[in-house]
Amino acid sequence: MPFGFTGFTDEAERSLDGQISTLREVGWSAIELRLIDGKNICDFTDEEWKRTWDRLQKEQIQVVGFGGQIGNWARPIDSDFSLDIDELKRVAPRMRQAGTKFLRIMSYPNSESNPLSRSEWRIEAVRRLKELAKIAEGEGIILGHENCSGYGETPEGYLDLVEAVNSPALQLIFDTGNNSLHDNNTEVTWDYYQKCREQITHVHIKCAKPGENGDDFVTCYVDEDPVQERILKDLEATGYDGWLSIEPHIKAAIHAGQDVDDSGEGRVVWVNFAKGLEGLVSEIG
Repeated sequence: MPFGFTGFTDEAERSLDGQISTLREVGWSAIELRLIDGKNICDFTDEEWKRTWDRLQKEQIQVVGFGGQIGNWARPIDSDFSLDIDELKRVAPRMRQAGTKFLRIMSYPNSESNPLSRSEWRIEAVRRLKELAKIAEGEGIILGHENCSGYGETPEGYLDLVEAVNSPALQLIFDTGNNSLHDNNTEVTWDYYQKCREQITHVHIKCAKPGENGDDFVTCYVDEDPVQERILKDLEATGYDGWLSIEPHIKAAIHAGQDVDDSGEGRVVWVNFAKGLEGLVSEIG
């Protein structure tokens, strides 16, 4: 199979040492950076970044992506846009230094306190993404829009944004579980995948199944979610040769404030999830 393996190791361990050790345990040498000791990598000072990058270089760990905060669940459409501009300008030089292409973003959920009409929401989301994309083009990086929160949470919304923004710096990070969890149905994930396959530049692996009572979906391992095999088979058949980046959300869910604890359970889950994915990919191959 042509895929490379990586993941958000902050769901296994809080410290950088622990995250590197987790990668070594599964035999991987690439990482997606998000939280280190509870702080988002995009908020690091220059000195904090230097220490992190020096360590990753010493350990020969490749940085595949930054788990950014632009337009995410905590930054709705009426949030302070200067935060996003500042974040992009701060991390872009670090991404170039690390040879990293992908800065994960979303597309601004509507305001809960003062919601905009859909047309107003679209206009403002497009305005912001156009400005960000122009900066990203100049910096030589990709804004990887994840199918999660914001105007692009549906395939129709994302394709509308792509057409309106019209920039090679805006591409799709496809998460294989987000839509299933949002809509309690794995078929919506398959639908998003089919409609947006040509846009996909990077893949996050998250899995979902019905909860104990058959109602709200919960995260799970790859062998418990039938849509994973369908997507992986189609990715191979259609020539995807990029990364599969795991984000299990089984013991930790950063967006919900559920950080990994010191019990070691998060690491066990992460390692088992990684091995399960490798096993499924091997079977498909």
